[in-house]
Amino acid sequence: MSHRYDPSETPRPLLIQDSSRALPAKPSRVPRRDFLKTSAAIGGGLCFAAYVPELAARTLENSPANEASFAPNAFVRIAPDDSVTIIVNHSEMGQGVYTSLPMLLNEELEADWSKIKVEAAPVDPAYNHTVFGLQMTGGSTTTPSEWERFRKMGAMARLMLVGAAAQKWGVPSSQCRVEKGAVIHSASGRKAGYGSLVAAASQLKPPADIPLKDPKQFTLIGKPTRRLDTPSKVNGTAQFGLDVQVPGMLFALVARPPVFGGKVANFDASEALKIKGVRTVEQVPSGVAVVADRFWSAKLGRDKLKISWDEGPNAKLSTSQMLADFSKQSASPGTIAKKSGDAAAALAGAAKTITAEYDVPYLAHAMMEPLNCVVDLRPDSCEIWTGTQFETVDRANAAQVAGLPPERVQIHTTLLGGGFGRRANPTSDFVVEAVHVAKIAKAPVKVVWTREDDLAGGWYRPMWHDRFVAGLDASGNPVAWTHTIVGQSILTGTAFEPYGVKDGIDSASVEGAADLLYGIPNLQVDLHSPKIGVPVLWWRSVGHSHTGFSVESFFDEVAHAGGKDPYQLRRQLLANQPRMSAVLNLVAEKAGWGKPLPPGRGRGIATHFSFDSYVAQVAEASVEKDGTVRVHRVVCAVDCGRVVNPDIVKAQMEGGIVFGLTAALKTEITLENGRVQQKNFHDYQMLRMFESPEIEVHIVPSEVSPTGVGEPSVPPVAPALANAIFVATGKRVRRLPIRAADLVAGSGARS
Repeated sequence: MSHRYDPSETPRPLLIQDSSRALPAKPSRVPRRDFLKTSAAIGGGLCFAAYVPELAARTLENSPANEASFAPNAFVRIAPDDSVTIIVNHSEMGQGVYTSLPMLLNEELEADWSKIKVEAAPVDPAYNHTVFGLQMTGGSTTTPSEWERFRKMGAMARLMLVGAAAQKWGVPSSQCRVEKGAVIHSASGRKAGYGSLVAAASQLKPPADIPLKDPKQFTLIGKPTRRLDTPSKVNGTAQFGLDVQVPGMLFALVARPPVFGGKVANFDASEALKIKGVRTVEQVPSGVAVVADRFWSAKLGRDKLKISWDEGPNAKLSTSQMLADFSKQSASPGTIAKKSGDAAAALAGAAKTITAEYDVPYLAHAMMEPLNCVVDLRPDSCEIWTGTQFETVDRANAAQVAGLPPERVQIHTTLLGGGFGRRANPTSDFVVEAVHVAKIAKAPVKVVWTREDDLAGGWYRPMWHDRFVAGLDASGNPVAWTHTIVGQSILTGTAFEPYGVKDGIDSASVEGAADLLYGIPNLQVDLHSPKIGVPVLWWRSVGHSHTGFSVESFFDEVAHAGGKDPYQLRRQLLANQPRMSAVLNLVAEKAGWGKPLPPGRGRGIATHFSFDSYVAQVAEASVEKDGTVRVHRVVCAVDCGRVVNPDIVKAQMEGGIVFGLTAALKTEITLENGRVQQKNFHDYQMLRMFESPEIEVHIVPSEVSPTGVGEPSVPPVAPALANAIFVATGKRVRRLPIRAADLVAGSGARS
């Protein structure tokens, strides 16, 4: 791939070929019909575009023909060789969108699946999210947001191909059908492959009406389908950000302040410059950059730097002190996020009250592939290769630093070795930093974050403290519930604040709590949002990652305090929630709720509603004498609307469960004297294969539109595990990660 950028050339997106919330920004919605437009192809291929109409002309003008006879200016291209290229506008980070979105389109197009190819979309408003109005991937919204648009693109293509064949044969279109990439005249048996029709179809006027199949006619949607990105990942040809190489490329590492908000006071680079291969050492806004011929030269050079830091106002930050401060703050109600009935009066008249406090730590995203970014900056252009979830924002921020208009900045979205929200940064920190480094490198440069850089680099899931009080009547039924939440706002101070913060309430802080599904008559949820100098960001399942644990664990406490079976009490209080009731009953049935378990083993249950999906889980666990927790089995039931690919849904549920168990059992980010204490995977451990439980996933059939699957299995697993531990040991887990010291004989879990 060339590293020179000609603004008139077609972008070169990533190619994958088959070998056989969390974002809250929500600008006004463009009517769905207005998203779909068509363009005739140039150069012999047929190109169907779907984009915001006012952007169509510019998109087409910038997409001239090339030697391959088709122009990538939309979502689907059909070439004379019958190959179909689907341009996907969402980032593939393991969640399967490079398969699920092509499935949507091809359900209507009915091309030969073995001829489907996938490309990552260039950055253009044509590819904006249908709800959020910018090009991005997050909030478990990819398939739900594209459910109609991608099918309409496929249907539009099919109608035009059929029209071209019918015109060629002089027959009505109604007498023709399609099958595996060919148009067939039913009466005569005449057949024409899609590739032979592209020139004629390009001359047709797009249909005004684009009817979609009745779901009863689906032949692809709902079927287990092999992922299109698997072969290239297996044979090593898949391109992640760390794989990118361009001619003349240098490498750079940046020494960043040891304390958030710190700055360089002065530095001595004399020893670093003696390292063979080191080209230059210069200060950039985020620290001191070492540019070298190779990664290791840059790493050795950075190790030799002598830097004096102005540590700034956060030099004394301590998570242990924050914990004490949060607990003290939670004793007073915060800003009201939800209020129904009169919780205070109901508590005063309750037969019994119970109180509990819960804590969860800062968490890093810890992607398999650490952050990286390649930038080729020229006087009149900027070309970037990186794995990003936030193309529109990254391009705008990069353009500002480069001093260029956004249209002169081109981003190639590579495959992402994990994202979990970290690569959707409102400040585009790792992209902006790379542009600054490119200014001093004066050559294409790859800026790499080491694992240590990644863990200490900030932008964590916030640390949270939750205080609950519940009141029970004489029969043990909950009649009052108060929940005070303390933790940093993700959205305050960002461009997304106007959309996600209202009346002092960050919606991401209280999700999963203020929208509680249980029918408790008197409810109050309030929020404190302390301002702390630790950068925080959405993390897989966002606010639900803490409210899922605290709410469902405390609900279990309420059930036991009232002498109730936790499953039966949930059934009772979800009587008006038929979809959640269905997953609850299914998971209880599949897990054998109430049936005997081996001695020392406990069974816990939890539900959670997030990203418009309903999930219930049952965990089976035991605790060894030294306090080691063994998770033996997790049973999961999910209602995520109509399923596009059940294999992907199951994989996402399984991945989310392992992700959530890792946070429950292993990981935390702590600070002392303003410094992050964790360095690498030896002290920020991942769940290992031998520690992983047997996982069963059961999908509730549904005919409603698809909802999220990437994140909803994360919130319920920690409380299901904590509730199982209580059954097994009689000890309550109220802080994460679970500590062996809290569970050994003679100790007591924090109360």
